[in-house]
Amino acid sequence: MNTKLTLTIEQTLIEQAKEYAKGKGRSLSNIVENYFKAIVKEEVVNIKSTPIAGSLRGSFKEPKNFDYKKDLTEALTKKHL
Repeated sequence: MNTKLTLTIEQTLIEQAKEYAKGKGRSLSNIVENYFKAIVKEEVVNIKSTPIAGSLRGSFKEPKNFDYKKDLTEALTKKHL
């Protein structure tokens, strides 16, 4: 589902971006959307592939009946009560 977004950007930059989009045969909305997709994907990839995360991957095997919400609630209750 597409949703309208309002941005505040310098007028000269908007004009340059529109010319760029026109030259590429694309809409400015399409270029902005694809840019957002790229930076979001990049952030997810960077988080998943950091050296520390990579070294820790697979080092913890939770029990089959592990309920992190229950354990977190118990730990926080013990800490704060």
